[in-house]
Amino acid sequence: MASADGRYYIVFNGEIYNYVELRAELKVLGYAFQSESDTEVLLAAYSQWGRRALERLIGMFAFAILDVEARTLLLARDFFGIKPLYYTCQDGTFAFASEVKALLELPGTRRRLDAQQVYDYLRFGLSDHSPDTFLADIRQLPAAHCLELALDDLATITPTCYWQIELGEPIRLSFESAAEQLRALFLENVRLHLRSDVPVGACLSGGIDSSAIVMAMRHLQGRELELHTFSHISEEQATNEEAWIDVVGEAAGAIMHKVRPNASELARDLDQMIHTQDYPFGSTSIYAQRRVFELAGRAGIKVMLDGQGADEILGGYRYYLPTRLLSLARSGKELEAARFLRNILCLPGLNRRAFMTQVGGLLLPQRLRRSALKLAGTPEAPAWLNVAWFTERGVAPVMPWQRYAKDTLRDHLLGTLVESSVPALLRYEDRNSMAYSIESRVPFLTPALVGFALSLPDEYIIALDGTTKAIFRRAMRGIVPDVILNRKDKIGFATPERSWLTTLRPWVDRIIDSDSARRMPMLNERALQAEWQAILAGRKPFDFRAWRWVNLIRWAELFEVPFAD
Repeated sequence: MASADGRYYIVFNGEIYNYVELRAELKVLGYAFQSESDTEVLLAAYSQWGRRALERLIGMFAFAILDVEARTLLLARDFFGIKPLYYTCQDGTFAFASEVKALLELPGTRRRLDAQQVYDYLRFGLSDHSPDTFLADIRQLPAAHCLELALDDLATITPTCYWQIELGEPIRLSFESAAEQLRALFLENVRLHLRSDVPVGACLSGGIDSSAIVMAMRHLQGRELELHTFSHISEEQATNEEAWIDVVGEAAGAIMHKVRPNASELARDLDQMIHTQDYPFGSTSIYAQRRVFELAGRAGIKVMLDGQGADEILGGYRYYLPTRLLSLARSGKELEAARFLRNILCLPGLNRRAFMTQVGGLLLPQRLRRSALKLAGTPEAPAWLNVAWFTERGVAPVMPWQRYAKDTLRDHLLGTLVESSVPALLRYEDRNSMAYSIESRVPFLTPALVGFALSLPDEYIIALDGTTKAIFRRAMRGIVPDVILNRKDKIGFATPERSWLTTLRPWVDRIIDSDSARRMPMLNERALQAEWQAILAGRKPFDFRAWRWVNLIRWAELFEVPFAD
């Protein structure tokens, strides 16, 4: 789209939810509009305010604006990286796209591996945690960054951060006042995210976050809303949340849609999943998510609301409990720390060994952690990894222990929001939804709501009795059924991964014993085979490492990644 005076041209992926308000403001300033499009509003906003327009936006976006008068190109990505933006610069040519596979079609774009990204994925399951990607010649524009290029000087590529969260002192609001403010922010977000000229549905897992979105949709739009929900139902009882899903669906008067994926379907669809995602992905729960969006697509739904980011800003995961404990201890609140520890050890489903291991890792000085890991049977570099290959490429086999300040809980929340958790989850969500031409919206992720949540005292996030999301549970009373808000367990969007991979043992065997696997120099094939057999026999604990082997091997084969430098 071009501006009326022909100076600016824009390409845009996403939605600006507050375009109605911005349009009214721009009209007062003399702008006339030819359409009802948020793209036209975005173009006018940039024409009026330049890069300062970014701070006024509420939405998800990746866009490029060409200024033919100044001969510049501006790329910008939304505050949390909901929408993707990749780029490469080769032989004096700059190119950008929403998907890596588009850039790979360009002459001169090589498929060289980034060794650090491969190590971080194989060892720790990390991806999307930096501007680098699995391919050394392709980078992504970080969330909340823009990049301005002079068309006559493509050698200078320096992304600029236009927004970030600063962790200051916690706000001084009573618990009840804070809950009221959080409720208002959340309901306003859902209201804005419901703006659409096509039917809007919702993902529903039965947890607090998705339940809050579904019930808020009904609360805001009343009984005239035809509300569709879409859910994955696990075939394993330990990870099955169908009873909770039904509670919310019935309370909301929703038309419920359910899908029940199984192991054979996973094997059937894996290659297409990897092609869609552009990169290896973290767990089979991403496949379950894909099937939910496939179900919505078949039902004719074009816009979906989902709860990504809520756990990371409201302390929903169990791995935040050790840092909450450490916050109390480092603040000199020993009695409260002891009480908190006593309470959380009684939580249903808590893995006590994992909890205490994490606590020990946080308390030990850096110099002692390596020895402690060996004593615990968790070496820094497992035998199935060829450490020499990574070392030759400048990769150090170190644990990514975060350096926590005194305010450890909020530091941990922010770290997972901007680095280790949310960026990857948003990539999965975007690719899985767009594969079925669905626009997935995440109403928890706006600067106002996130900024407020991360300004709250620790006890408002995780209470002394171990209740996670304490403030949000209070904020949703009267909207979400109490039985959901009172849940003490934490399942998450889980699949029976261990039983699936065990069921698919012949399929997994073929992949990890393939010629492609043997050509991968970062894997020690014999040690990997031994590890896999030990997992099957129960001699080694199951975790996601086996899934990462399968993913990386198939990705390298499908994307024709060479292993020679």
